[in-house]
Amino acid sequence: MAGKNPNLREDLIIAGINEINKHGVSEFSVRRVADACHVSCAAPYRHFESKKAFIAAIIDYVNDRWAERQEEILSHCGSSLREQIIEISVNYVRFLMEKPIYRSILMLKDNEFDNLYHKKRTQFGSLTQSLEAELQASSGLPDDVWKRKLMVCRSLIFGMVFLMDAGEYEYNDTAIENLRFTLNREFEVL
Repeated sequence: MAGKNPNLREDLIIAGINEINKHGVSEFSVRRVADACHVSCAAPYRHFESKKAFIAAIIDYVNDRWAERQEEILSHCGSSLREQIIEISVNYVRFLMEKPIYRSILMLKDNEFDNLYHKKRTQFGSLTQSLEAELQASSGLPDDVWKRKLMVCRSLIFGMVFLMDAGEYEYNDTAIENLRFTLNREFEVL
């Protein structure tokens, strides 16, 4: 069948991510996504049964890209939980800077986001959360101290992304090494 796009589902998802970036979930238009992919308005519904299923597929797509990246990171890390968490954290910044269109999905605050979407988005950090729980258990740190450490680390991660995105801090290897150093320092007592 000449003219068929074997990557149409992925093309629709990428166009859907761009649509959410521009218009949010409440104004998400399957018609605009179809137009962006130069297909009929019905074409997306051959891949997604509804608008809600389409948005869920978008979130799954971003989750899958991050899961692939995490697997790659862990395959190059040692067995130290601390090292794994630090490398995942540093690479989370890389991921968000290298794929800025994914940020809208991961950081979206929209009243139309129901529990299904929220649950899917929280899957994004599930590996990191399980590693953090293991590290806390092995460290013996009290809950309140551990929560403060995580708050500092997450603030560093999201703060770096914000500063780099705003142009106040350059995204380069030096910045990434500074982040790695600071995260290591935060976890020194473990």
